[in-house]
Amino acid sequence: MTKKYQGSCLCQAVQFEVEGEFEHFFLCHCQYCQKDTGSAHAANLFSSTAKLVWHHGQEQLTRFQLPDTRHVRSFCRVCGSALPTLEGKLLAVPAGSLDIAIDVKPNAHLFDSSRASWCEELNQLPTFDTFPQ
Repeated sequence: MTKKYQGSCLCQAVQFEVEGEFEHFFLCHCQYCQKDTGSAHAANLFSSTAKLVWHHGQEQLTRFQLPDTRHVRSFCRVCGSALPTLEGKLLAVPAGSLDIAIDVKPNAHLFDSSRASWCEELNQLPTFDTFPQ
C-alpha cells in the first residue's frame, strides 16, 4: 500500500499530497537554509520516486533559486510558508509543511560545520507546552 502524506501552507491557500516513500530526511545547517528558515537548520524529506499532487492553490506557489547555486526554495506567495520543490526527479518536502505525523526520523545533519553557534546544547533548555507566562 502506497503511503500518502497531506500537506499545506500556513494560510491553507496551498494544499498538496505526496504519494510514496521518502528515502532521506536531512537537517541542513548550511547558511542558505539558515537564511531560508530564519532558524538553525532546514528539515527536508527527499524522494526520487514519490509523486507530488497539488490539490489546491498551485498558482500561489513561488519558486526562488539562489543565482549560481543549486539552492532552490518554493513557498506560498500569500503567507511565505515553505512548500515542496521538484527538481527533475528529486522531490524535496519541508517536513513542517506536512499536516500529518510522519514515522520517518532524520538520517543526518548536513553542512554541520556551518551549524549556528547558539544551537549547541538546546536539549538542556527548559520546555513549555505553550508560550510561557
